[in-house]
Amino acid sequence: MFWRPRPNIKLRGKTSRRTITALSAPGQTEVVSLGQDVRARAKAYSDPGPQERLAAIDTQRPVSPSLVDSFNRRHDYLRISLTERCNLRCFYCMPGDGIELSPREHILTDDEVIRLATLFVKSGVTKIRLTGGEPTVRKGLVDVVARLNELRGHGLKSIGMTSNGIALERRLPTLVENGLTHLNLSLDTLDPFKFEIMTRRMGHDAVLRSLRAALASGLRSVKLNVVVVKGLNDAEVLDFLELTKDQNLSVRFIEFMPFTGNKWDKAKMVPSSELLSHIQRQHPSTIKAPDELNDTARSYITPGYKGSFGFISSMSDHFCGSCNRLRLTADGQIKVCLFDAKEISLRDQMREGATDDELLRTIGHAVRGKQEKHAGMEDIDVVTNRPMILIGAPQLTHLDASGRASMVDVSDKEPTARSAIATGRIYIPEVAYDLVTKTYPTPHANDANDAISALDRAKAKARSKGDVLTVAQLAAIMGCKRTSDLIPLCHPLPLSHVAVVLQPEVHRSPSGSSGREAESSGNVIGDRDVRACRPREAERPIYSIVCRAEVSCQGKTGVEMEALTAVSVGLLTVWDMLKAVAGKEMVIGDIVVSEKIGGKSGDFRRA
Repeated sequence: MFWRPRPNIKLRGKTSRRTITALSAPGQTEVVSLGQDVRARAKAYSDPGPQERLAAIDTQRPVSPSLVDSFNRRHDYLRISLTERCNLRCFYCMPGDGIELSPREHILTDDEVIRLATLFVKSGVTKIRLTGGEPTVRKGLVDVVARLNELRGHGLKSIGMTSNGIALERRLPTLVENGLTHLNLSLDTLDPFKFEIMTRRMGHDAVLRSLRAALASGLRSVKLNVVVVKGLNDAEVLDFLELTKDQNLSVRFIEFMPFTGNKWDKAKMVPSSELLSHIQRQHPSTIKAPDELNDTARSYITPGYKGSFGFISSMSDHFCGSCNRLRLTADGQIKVCLFDAKEISLRDQMREGATDDELLRTIGHAVRGKQEKHAGMEDIDVVTNRPMILIGAPQLTHLDASGRASMVDVSDKEPTARSAIATGRIYIPEVAYDLVTKTYPTPHANDANDAISALDRAKAKARSKGDVLTVAQLAAIMGCKRTSDLIPLCHPLPLSHVAVVLQPEVHRSPSGSSGREAESSGNVIGDRDVRACRPREAERPIYSIVCRAEVSCQGKTGVEMEALTAVSVGLLTVWDMLKAVAGKEMVIGDIVVSEKIGGKSGDFRRA
């Protein structure tokens, strides 16, 4: 249960090294005895008995069988990710090397979001929460909330949103006017410096302003989500608890959870039981609040405090048995469990003309496949499951519904013109460069004083294999045509054109200018990129051979893999041809798709 906040609430700073330690309301103070406070709030949290709980369930709005899983859990709560983009870079949410954003056309349109939301609400969903990424970075957010608000006539009871608060303050009044009822703000530290460490961005003050605006907005519920990481912010738990002293705020401490790329470590996770013990030593009169049906948090009351606090113990004490949540990712995949990598695309079905009944059957299939509980903390799949921020971005396509490797079904696709260009480099020493670009006389030993050096013998061996660039070119073309034999899940394609060019090049100046090259090329990468791949001394030349492959076909799937295979095989052949003189010094790198044309995902050109 939540309480309605008072108006004219101000956020006052303290003089400690933390930015704030409490929220307080100015003006007249309401006097309530400790006994009255505890009794009143315990009554407010009164826990119905088993019969009452069953009766409450029976009187709930009917839920479509498509939203009931094989363990009889009713799913009436839908979380919709509106975007994969975010204006923060929290280390536990986004991999350190960033993410690859999907093309705009992959993301659900507003109309598609509303269509699916309408289908879910008519099927029994009563609560929708908007998430991301960061939902406030999506254009048209206010209109989406307003259109969702029109679903109240079909049974929708609440519209919530989870936000980091960076860009929320000014938008919040309009969002509330258009139907937003619940808000969860994410703030993991009260220390501005630590905030920058955890989020890799500035903006601590903006989050506090959004919190102040939320508490004064008339929202039904304002919660503060705090991801606790041992040795980083676990010492701030009591400071966060003080925020609830004078405000109707619920602070929820969340266990650090594993996702792809966030370097999760069990040693960094602080079990909720440990945090509770720490709080109870300071506040021994803290009492347990009865859990609400389907609630993810275990809630507690501190006598004398207007707010509450709780724990979301996904790792140490999961709540799978009462889970009523489904997730719709930004690219239209239904995800039945946050920790399950399996997803089914509703977007593709919609865009292929599926009816609502067909979509509902797909939803039912996904829901019935939901496991009784997610894996233990050491066994959660962080290899194929998305990073937290990408609960709304593309996932591995070569997996079936059970997570096993599977070739993508393209039987329903029509053949279209496809092409791709890939490039790559092999970095070689000067002696190998000279061997490729110059003609050497074959050495002869006329007498004992004219012995053939080891280097000359190595050069002769390398030359005996043939012209390096010509052999590598032929190998690249052959490898391109055999891609489906080399890469297990690639489709065999009728290639209509394969062109491979290998060019020697040398980079001389650390300032970024290039020296001589065998021939000019529009796809030569600058010195800055070369230095990033292979450090070098000032003014010392770097020699390399660039390979460029262009492939095209009339087919049902793209030819990026064929282009990449051609480049890879071509560069490997160069390595094999020159290994006698430079086997220990050559480095292959910079292999990328530089251009792609055709297909549903649209055209692409690397800047």
